[in-house]
Amino acid sequence: MGRHENPLDASAGPVAELADALRRLRRAAGSPPYHQMARLCSYSVATLSRAASGKQLPTLAVLLAYVEACGGDTAAWEARWRQAAEALAAQQSGRGNPPYKGLARFDHTDQALYFGRDRLVDDLWALTCERRVSALTGPSGSGKSSLLRAGLVPRLRGWQEGPWRPSAIRIITPGERPLSAHGPLLPSPGARPSAVFLIVDQFEELFTLCHDPVEREGFVKALLADRGPSDGLRVVLGIRADFAPRCLDHPGLASVVRDASLAVTRMTSAELREAIVGPARAHGLVVERALTARLTADVADNGSALPLLSHALLETWSRRQGRTLTLDSYEQAGGLQGAIAQSAEGVYARLDTVRADVTRQILLRMISPGAGGAPDTRRSVTRAELESLGESREIHEVLESLTRARLITSDGASVGLAHEALISAWPRLGDWIERDREKLRFQRWLTEAADAWDAVGREPGVRISPVRLAQLDAHASRAGGSGLTALESDFLAAGLATHRRTLRARRTTRAMGSLLVATTSLAAAAFWRQRRLFQEHRRGR
Repeated sequence: MGRHENPLDASAGPVAELADALRRLRRAAGSPPYHQMARLCSYSVATLSRAASGKQLPTLAVLLAYVEACGGDTAAWEARWRQAAEALAAQQSGRGNPPYKGLARFDHTDQALYFGRDRLVDDLWALTCERRVSALTGPSGSGKSSLLRAGLVPRLRGWQEGPWRPSAIRIITPGERPLSAHGPLLPSPGARPSAVFLIVDQFEELFTLCHDPVEREGFVKALLADRGPSDGLRVVLGIRADFAPRCLDHPGLASVVRDASLAVTRMTSAELREAIVGPARAHGLVVERALTARLTADVADNGSALPLLSHALLETWSRRQGRTLTLDSYEQAGGLQGAIAQSAEGVYARLDTVRADVTRQILLRMISPGAGGAPDTRRSVTRAELESLGESREIHEVLESLTRARLITSDGASVGLAHEALISAWPRLGDWIERDREKLRFQRWLTEAADAWDAVGREPGVRISPVRLAQLDAHASRAGGSGLTALESDFLAAGLATHRRTLRARRTTRAMGSLLVATTSLAAAAFWRQRRLFQEHRRGR
């Protein structure tokens, strides 16, 4: 006899409806016990039983194993599962504005949802009042960007007193060409005084994305330049802690890090409770006490886990029971460590083979692989770069799916990972990076080189070192050209053409040299022969 299962209301939603259908399939197969079904596949009794519990959507792999163990049509059930997954996604996205940000940072418009950092905002405010250039440092996941945008910016906008009031507040990230892109935003020496507050978020991009030392040095000098007593520019740098030592190589930055920096510390238990309960309370919701206690304990054991916390809360909210966020919903979402992976796998599992490959290409484009022990980091990608990878409809659908799941964010022109926590929290993405690490390094070099080539008018005589050219040519040949943008393919083709012309020129030069040597030898031989004949003729006389 199969194990007894709790009653199920098939009308409760797509998950319950799918679970009810699985139960009916099992009954039609003679109600085989779960331990018998488990012997036919690689999943445990508990996993198979949970698939038909109606509490959460099973993964596609688990569902197909369940169906196959009951003798069902796996192709038909795969289509049924995809319909349920789409219905569930639509249902969850349509349940109002969430009180939690997930992996996305808090912005200046999210002040009403930003809780638990009052003390640190006060300290940062005091520091920026005292120093013309200051720095906020902290490890990845500590909430630096949110503190700058949702904590400091609203405080600046309400600044009515003091020696000056900001006439403009600008937030930038360095990117690949920081001086070229942002230099015009900085007042030049002797310019008309203007009270400008400049926040340089993700300052570590100066080292991870900008590979031109001239650009890097010029940007730093522009930020730190002393423009005289009437200078109204104030700067605050958001620096990831593991890149702070790189700043010490520059005397001006070293002074800022040493004398004018504030470290983002871990939240206290009271601050964590406020960050958990505050946003829900602002939306008229209740957080179960057992959930608050569990979350506080889980975060305490995981260091800088604020993105994990925010995403787990977002997924718990989407599974809430009425007005209450429960511990049971939190566990269904995967908990602190599993919520991101569960969300990402849920999106990935709903994709067909073509779109799954497009997803891999898109996400790897958003990774800047670390070198020499440095961690992997995210990079922003233009939509134009992504749209040249394949069919525009497929690219658009994948981007929509990833955005809807809040795994990536977009500002219109560019797209990027919602947070670097996705790199370590989603095993599949981590495996892709490790498997293609060398290829990614080549691809990042190729992207930057192709962009620079395009910026100077695509000069035909582009030169690529023979070693790098051979590696990239081999990569392109193995991939069949897939994974390269049109610009990168053009750049690689131009480099190969130049290389071939150079080889032909060298061969021609060698051939001409050989011909010249041969001609010279023949001429010399003829000369000596003529001279010998002349001498013999004279002796004969």
